[in-house]
Amino acid sequence: MNEYLRSLLHLRQSERLAALREGAKEGRDPCAPDDTLQLLLACARMRAPDRILEIGTGEGLTSLALLCECPQARLVTVEADEARYRTAWAYFEEFCVADRVRAVCGDAKDVLEALEEPFGLIFLDGPKAQYAAYFPDLKRLLAPRGVLFADDVLLYGWVDGREEMPPKRRSIVRKIREYLELVCADPDLVTSVLDVGEGVALSVRRE
Repeated sequence: MNEYLRSLLHLRQSERLAALREGAKEGRDPCAPDDTLQLLLACARMRAPDRILEIGTGEGLTSLALLCECPQARLVTVEADEARYRTAWAYFEEFCVADRVRAVCGDAKDVLEALEEPFGLIFLDGPKAQYAAYFPDLKRLLAPRGVLFADDVLLYGWVDGREEMPPKRRSIVRKIREYLELVCADPDLVTSVLDVGEGVALSVRRE
């Protein structure tokens, strides 16, 4: 395929992805907010990873954005919900990136334990109550100078106390705080917690 045809394909895919994201914003399980996605893509652009790990595929829209941003990268992505997994896989085929994706429908803890090769970028957007439980494997799989990008870590302002926490949310807030304590205290990581979207913890592994 020559460069002109490739640029036309990229334009069509970008327009299609933007339309899918707009539609998902109104859904039950919306995709990452625009500002969160732009920060994630900026991290991907700077790191230029060969391998990306995503926990929480959803319908695959963030996966697609990462694969478009990093045309050299291969992606491992994990989703527990079978309906979302099937939708994501259909999009991977539509966007002609299925050959660069290993999509797994299952429990992320089991999948993480079975992985061995390091990843330059890890996007953590799965069950928030499990972030701390995932952390030992996430750290093990994070390459030197790799970026661990955890989404929704401030959760409506409940985690940092800006907003009053509903009593029924105490458990998940405690679990997220546990994750933040782990990454902020880890001497092998440099971590910043940013007020972007519902909060992002950006951790970079020291060499």
